[in-house]
Amino acid sequence: MPVSPSRAIAFDILRRVEEEGAYAADALHARLGSGARARRQASAAGPRDWAKRVGKEPGEGRVKNSVERRDAALATELVFGVLRWQRLLDFLVERQANRSAESLQANVRRALRLGAYQLLFLDRIPASAAVNESVELAKQAGSARAASLVNAVLRRMPRGPFRAASFELALPERTGEAERLGILYSHPDWLVRRWLDRFGVERTRALLESNNRPLPTACSVLDEAHAEQIAESLREDGLEVGQGHLIERALILRGGNPIQSAAFGEGWIAVQDEASQAVALLAGVQAGQSVLDLCAAPGNKTLHLARAAGPGARVVAADLHPHRLRAVRGQLERTATAGVALVALDATIPLPFRARFDRVLVDAPCSGTGTLSRNPEIRWRLKEADIADLARRQAAILRHALDVLAQGGRLVYATCSLEPEENEAVVRGALAECPEARLCGAPADFASHLAAGVSTAKLFDSDGFFHTMPNETSTDGFFAAILTRK
Repeated sequence: MPVSPSRAIAFDILRRVEEEGAYAADALHARLGSGARARRQASAAGPRDWAKRVGKEPGEGRVKNSVERRDAALATELVFGVLRWQRLLDFLVERQANRSAESLQANVRRALRLGAYQLLFLDRIPASAAVNESVELAKQAGSARAASLVNAVLRRMPRGPFRAASFELALPERTGEAERLGILYSHPDWLVRRWLDRFGVERTRALLESNNRPLPTACSVLDEAHAEQIAESLREDGLEVGQGHLIERALILRGGNPIQSAAFGEGWIAVQDEASQAVALLAGVQAGQSVLDLCAAPGNKTLHLARAAGPGARVVAADLHPHRLRAVRGQLERTATAGVALVALDATIPLPFRARFDRVLVDAPCSGTGTLSRNPEIRWRLKEADIADLARRQAAILRHALDVLAQGGRLVYATCSLEPEENEAVVRGALAECPEARLCGAPADFASHLAAGVSTAKLFDSDGFFHTMPNETSTDGFFAAILTRK
């Protein structure tokens, strides 16, 4: 029997994530027809020539998707759903198969996860379709002998909707708290244990639940003077448009892929989580100031910094890998953002700049534990020992960044990690080594960017550190500290 395009795509993407180390979001982005070659480039008129936009039919200029929207939506749901709930799915498969998931062939294991996810979480999909197509996927992947196993396991699998309380009874009697929550909410024990120690049971449970739900898709408007026209263009392309929850100029988008929209192709928006937008705004760049974006890729924050600095300002975007700088260049070209110098460098060693910068952004490479909803594969790749290794690298980067910060300048150190070793500990270590540096707390100019009803007191703790939490702000989890030189 034929396999639907959505399930075939999901099966292949899951293979790439597991065997090739691909990131699910990037792999889906390319496979669903929205890769760089398929995007609409900025028009010859430029992103601010609105007169030439008038008169276009609704949706004109939108990128054509090589996959039907319904198939693309289901493929995305399957990939992210299976990755988020992988541990629970394996636990249920093992109960029905009477063998460990790791002992199964990789293709068989993937087919079982796909089928189990549909049965447990997608109540609009007929059970027969979930079972039969999973069996066919195993056959087509060269595992014909295992097809009967896939069929038998899935036909015994519990049906949804999933409720954690109903599965607690299936756990062994002496299961510890971290393991219990780890299975029920599909996270590794070591990470759950860390969060239990810091947040307690209820807050940890809320965080785990949030990591297994899709976060809102947000975008930043790069031309605020035409915000209404940009929102209308997005509506013409079939998207529902709402106001940001955290950042006043952010838009929340539903009902489609904004990268397929004319607004994205014309360079009017950047798809960017609201907490990520906030980090760029914390820098408080003013016109004419010199700016260094030290870990710039993929370049969304660079756009904000460069546009705030304006024409003629010295703006440098740096990253370790040249291929990642190509992604930054693509963002700059798409949005017609000029005047940014791209530099490949290793920020863990002294930086090659003689002149100092008024503003420095260090969006440091990190564990990404604040982004487990958008990047669920991270939870299965990350090891606890990685955090200490990352912290050492982050400390070196921050020390060298402070060396090129001008007196009276502002440096923003940020991560998308929830772990204190990568956040507060790195900042306090840098302050101890650099007596000229000090922690500033919430900058006065940041409040003007916040959405109605959001205060800096909600985002900064008593020590002056910026935090967002997925379960509290409906954004990625970000940390930031604002430093200056006396």
